[in-house]
Amino acid sequence: MLRRRPARNVRHPEADAPAGLDLSHRSEYLWAAQDEESRPMTMPPLTLYLAAPRGFCAGVDRAIKIVEMALEKWGAPVYVRHEIVHNKFVVDRLRDMGAVFVEELDEAPTDRPVIFSAHGVPKAIPAEAERRNMVYVDATCPLVSKVHLEAERHHENGLQMIMIGHAGHPETVGTMGQLPEGEVLLVETVEDVAGLEVRDPERLAYITQTTLSIDDTAAIVAALRERFPAIAIPRKEDICYATTNRQGAVKAIAGRIDALLVIGAPNSSNSKRLVEVGRAAGCRVAQLVQRATDIDWEALQGATAVGVAAGASAPEVLVDEVIAAFRARFDTTVEAVETVKERVEFKVPRILREPAETP
Repeated sequence: MLRRRPARNVRHPEADAPAGLDLSHRSEYLWAAQDEESRPMTMPPLTLYLAAPRGFCAGVDRAIKIVEMALEKWGAPVYVRHEIVHNKFVVDRLRDMGAVFVEELDEAPTDRPVIFSAHGVPKAIPAEAERRNMVYVDATCPLVSKVHLEAERHHENGLQMIMIGHAGHPETVGTMGQLPEGEVLLVETVEDVAGLEVRDPERLAYITQTTLSIDDTAAIVAALRERFPAIAIPRKEDICYATTNRQGAVKAIAGRIDALLVIGAPNSSNSKRLVEVGRAAGCRVAQLVQRATDIDWEALQGATAVGVAAGASAPEVLVDEVIAAFRARFDTTVEAVETVKERVEFKVPRILREPAETP
């Protein structure tokens, strides 16, 4: 039986920070906090265009809540297989609260809960957890789970799967791991399509990673359909709403800006795609930054309009950091550009909504 242990700290560390600023990382604000007398008499004007939607999507928000609620229910430590989402700030905060991040299931003890990341895991992972009699919570994004179910349905109907995705990405590994080895073929580029060796060209279906570039994926899909006209297509687009919306928001501001900053982690697929989308839309300078301290200010010299976007795993507090850094250097005007409102929410698993067993 799992007994509750006290969580180290379930309060958000930024909860007491004014205007959402993270006071545990003060270096970004030292320049901004200087006395007015020590700042330049005049600062160059600059407009920041904030792309919206940006930041947390419903799947990321749900995954983070799952870890927080697990700590509340069972106390620390709670183990998490792989980073719950691809953002160092988020992972570090949860680690400070008592989460322990591991790469493999056998690194977690059998007497503590384990959580599977939002990217999804191969079928063998929960099967192994059950074999070890572990309590586990699956934080896989429901939209990734939809792709898993789609792959299983096609497999049951005798179709071989082709997955459009990035080799080695946890979501791709998890999705391909839903079916027996050899049943899912991976393509990353249009050129990969020509080299595919399939079992039966008349019995194919394709699925995609949920965080890909919409434009790049469309080109690969076109190549697949040209080579395999009978290939079955998804009932609904596999690229998730949040990926689509954030890429659309970047395209909406691209024509107004001299440079683009995307706040996100270097291992975040959707964040890297936002940089690519910005460049393809004409942003000569497009940077991926984890925090304000990563900004390459020299590359922004002469800019009068800069766009700010944030990947689906980036918290808004990091956007606030970037705005503060610009206000410290420029006479900054902030303008939000919202292309669509998001109202999607996902429930957490039932096991976390039920009270903990008393000893």
